[in-house]
Amino acid sequence: MAHLLTTFNPATGKEIASYPVHDPTKIELSLQLAVKTQREWLKTSMETRAELLKNIAQGLRKEKEYLARLATEEMGKPLNQSREEVEKCARTLDFYAENGAAFLADEDVPTDAVKSYVSYRPLGVVLAIMPWNFPYWQVFRALGPIIMAGNTMILKHASNVCGCALAIEKVVLAAKTPKGVLQTVLIPGSQVGALIDHPAIAAVTLTGSTEAGRRVAEAAGRNLKKSVLELGGSDAYVIMEDADLEPAADVLVKGRLVNSGQSCVAAKRFVVVKAVRKQFEKLVKDRIMAARTGDPMKQDNTVGPMARADLRQELHDQVTKSIEMGAKLICGCGIPAGDGYYYTPGVLSGVKKGMPAYNEELFGPVAVIIEARDTADAIRIANDSEFGLGSGVFTADRAVGEEIAKNELEAGSCFVNDFVHSDPRLPFGGVKKSGYGRELGVYGMREFVNIKTVYIK
Repeated sequence: MAHLLTTFNPATGKEIASYPVHDPTKIELSLQLAVKTQREWLKTSMETRAELLKNIAQGLRKEKEYLARLATEEMGKPLNQSREEVEKCARTLDFYAENGAAFLADEDVPTDAVKSYVSYRPLGVVLAIMPWNFPYWQVFRALGPIIMAGNTMILKHASNVCGCALAIEKVVLAAKTPKGVLQTVLIPGSQVGALIDHPAIAAVTLTGSTEAGRRVAEAAGRNLKKSVLELGGSDAYVIMEDADLEPAADVLVKGRLVNSGQSCVAAKRFVVVKAVRKQFEKLVKDRIMAARTGDPMKQDNTVGPMARADLRQELHDQVTKSIEMGAKLICGCGIPAGDGYYYTPGVLSGVKKGMPAYNEELFGPVAVIIEARDTADAIRIANDSEFGLGSGVFTADRAVGEEIAKNELEAGSCFVNDFVHSDPRLPFGGVKKSGYGRELGVYGMREFVNIKTVYIK
């Protein structure tokens, strides 16, 4: 069993800090406090909860520079993107503060009863298992609706962002949040199963890999506990013959390189009809090659290092195997000399079914171009994936694009003429092996509540 969790700066490869793993006694006390606090927290008014969320949002904005630099140091995100992430968290808390009461208001249902209605009541303590790639956003987009609904949260964050995990707890407590509403536990992933088994935990939310999702779903199912899983993705975009290619390339390269390519909902597979494939491929290549890779603390760099050495090697192995199987290397896709876990942004073309670049998620700054005969073939290829998180279509005809997005693409979020991104006003989640359940919007608000029928004769 690991006794220390150590964080490393991916820009240098050097150790940042080590954190003692919480022992069973400390974890048990945290769970007991979460249960005790939740019993009181559920009695608070929606106005009280909303005020708390707004106070936490103010704290995030106040500490934005510190939090942003900490995230960049621990996982390598370009600094401006870290700042934007903190601000997005604050906006999301404001959104739930302003709308949470309406989302959870009782709903009258006419029946034979004198009075009958649906009431939304909290479940209890929710375990949140969160990833490193958006160390604040993933947490706060879950925390806002969970505590607004009257639950409390135990946070098990990724081991390589322990500093961010503790900073989150500090910001939340600084807003005069009752102790026990949010608590961070520092444990390795191997101990998560026991945490899910604990009777204090009522439900589980996970953002992570498909394999992690399987393990969490198995443990939650064994315990008959509600779970929400937001897992991997290999988002495909159909590029139709009538698409405006230059802005499409601008948008999709930005979507591919955001967070240095380390996003489950990044634009990953560009499925281009044959008539415009060569032209679009050149546009993508030019933009990928123009990306500035380097020290994520420096303003001009738009691509930082990958978060860990093992993740970089896994990506490079997928690229190398795809090339061995016949994919064409257009540019980049290499491990540069020097310190840190950098990976040269690149483009693969001629990608076919059976290659890792076709079948698997490439979690890094590599764009994949797949040629299709026509639009129907492109839609088929886009859907030919075990993942279903996001997808999109680029076309000059918005009505056609809407029809494809609504009725033909198999994903939880389908965009027309833009890359998929999350918005607190809209539900977010996937189908197939990208998970189940929803975060954000009114639907995310209602995931961790008892949808209770009240009937009075």
